[in-house]
Amino acid sequence: MKQKLMLCTRIGIFLFLSGIVAILGIYIYAFFSPRLELTNLGKIFLYDNQEQLVFQGNQKNEWVPLSEMSDYLVQAVLSVEDKNFYHHHGFDYFRIGKAFLTNMVKHTRQGASTISQQYIKNMFLTFDQTWQRKIEEAFLTVELEVHYSKDDILEGYLNTINYGEGNYGVGSASQYYFNKNVKDLSLEEAIMLAGIPKSPNKFNPVASYEACLTRARIVAKAMLENEYISKEEYEGLFQSVLPIYGKEEQNHSQMIQYYQDAVLNELQGIRGIPTSLMEYGGLKIYTTLDQQAQMDMENSIKNNMNEEDDLQIASVLIHPKTGGILALTGGYDYSKSQYNRATQAKRQVGSTMKPFLYYSALENGLTSSSTFYSSETTFVFSNNKTYSPSNYNHIYANQDITMAAALAYSDNIYAVKTHLFLGEETLVDMTKRVGISGDVQANPSLALGTSELNLLDFATGYLTLASGGFKRTPYLIERVEDTEGNVLYRHRDKQDMVLNSNYVYILNEMLTNTSNSSFNAYTTPTALSLASKMSRKYALKTGTTNTDCWSVGYTPEALSLVWVGNDNSSEVGSIASRISKNVWLETMESYLQDKDNVWYETPRNVVGLIRDAVSGKEDIKGKNSTIFYYEKGTEFTSIPVNFEAYSKE
Repeated sequence: MKQKLMLCTRIGIFLFLSGIVAILGIYIYAFFSPRLELTNLGKIFLYDNQEQLVFQGNQKNEWVPLSEMSDYLVQAVLSVEDKNFYHHHGFDYFRIGKAFLTNMVKHTRQGASTISQQYIKNMFLTFDQTWQRKIEEAFLTVELEVHYSKDDILEGYLNTINYGEGNYGVGSASQYYFNKNVKDLSLEEAIMLAGIPKSPNKFNPVASYEACLTRARIVAKAMLENEYISKEEYEGLFQSVLPIYGKEEQNHSQMIQYYQDAVLNELQGIRGIPTSLMEYGGLKIYTTLDQQAQMDMENSIKNNMNEEDDLQIASVLIHPKTGGILALTGGYDYSKSQYNRATQAKRQVGSTMKPFLYYSALENGLTSSSTFYSSETTFVFSNNKTYSPSNYNHIYANQDITMAAALAYSDNIYAVKTHLFLGEETLVDMTKRVGISGDVQANPSLALGTSELNLLDFATGYLTLASGGFKRTPYLIERVEDTEGNVLYRHRDKQDMVLNSNYVYILNEMLTNTSNSSFNAYTTPTALSLASKMSRKYALKTGTTNTDCWSVGYTPEALSLVWVGNDNSSEVGSIASRISKNVWLETMESYLQDKDNVWYETPRNVVGLIRDAVSGKEDIKGKNSTIFYYEKGTEFTSIPVNFEAYSKE
């Protein structure tokens, strides 16, 4: 018996000493391992198109030095998260043992992670509960502890943790919840913030003030136990409701997070930038962002939308001569929804598809004054299937109307007749030609925009029209550098002339008629209500379905697309159409107000004739007379089309 006891003692001593040697070995190995780059860990520096710094931080937080943080906050965090932080070397073995025994007895899953471990987990690892992940976490934690001071680690931790409502880092959270810098937080505010990371979606004061307060009292009790506050201070806490600001600083762009997300998404697709550098090394990203244009767009959205309406919006402003995205938003309130509708959503584009149809028509021999009969029509096909599109409010000309009038009024009957006359594949091919990569299916309703497309993808097609026929892809990143200034990527303009400049000019002129009072006849142009607010000539097309409202338009200097609708694709009313038009026009007018009033130069092979807007007949002095443009030699030609074989009017 005595021999067995001695053997067990020797084995125990051996295992203990082996453990000590192993731990020392790990720390020695970590000491000689490459230093983890925390200063630039996942850190990005975002610059606008004037190379002014817009954002610096890790993903969505601004970096705040520990010296500029409230002592109350630091004390609260240490009390509730890791009271022995300044006394251990990465692991609190007493807490680990206590948690192990508690879990064994009470069958719970109490954690014992230190701030160092949490920092490593947040920045380097997934949250999978696997042994491989835990071992990796342990090694990285040791590396962190041997290479950095405790202050460095605590500063990094506080600048990277999730504080809910889209806020990462205490700087962003302090501004969002209390409209204060971190150093100015009161004791109660600091306690509230310290409690949020336990469950950011549950314990933040915007989501639930009561739940946040319950958690804050736990933090306060920990501060009392650790003698950071007196019993009198503890008992005097939270006697009244704290004012919660609940939004970002007023003088900062409130939707720019969507732009930042789009930049980071584009960054992922750039070849040649090592993934390790994007995650750990730090990057300086120079973008096409125009901060004033972004602010003007956001102000227009806030002025035209009501948060209680539950409508959402996506909007983009692009420079046609480069493809650079000047401003972008993917929703109304980033703090409530980080879903970026500009880059992720696919929606029906409605009548904004028609310009691509009518370009195809011009290219295939029709002219701006070519006519089709517009009346209530049922199209009958060879398989006995029928299709009965209708015009808005069931308004029909019941006569021949020109292509220019059909575009101004967004006449659906004319569009479908043109589509079927050209062949359904013609429009499909055209969308691919102008750079639209989304799924576009050949069917009779394609001309009315029943296909669902992403806003930025769709913008590529309109960019081709706005640039005079050059296909180029919209982009956000001009160049990328590492923190030493080495250029890792530079945007190269890639453009292909894919359209005939004569027909593009004619189409662009026709698109100005959506706000042309000369077309005010049996019905009104779709954007006539905006005419009095326009300071210049615009090519503009609106599109409205039961669920989606679009306004898309451009000049040689700016292209903007605006979508308004509901995320659940429920029906929208006329207010959505009004919002999309107003936001579009106000965004364009604000951006162009100090720029020259320019339009596209008329090609030498294009001529203009004055004709009646609706019928296309020569009419120099009539109230509906306007200029029609033609490629030379086509101004007196027309194509008779007989639809009797497959339609019933």
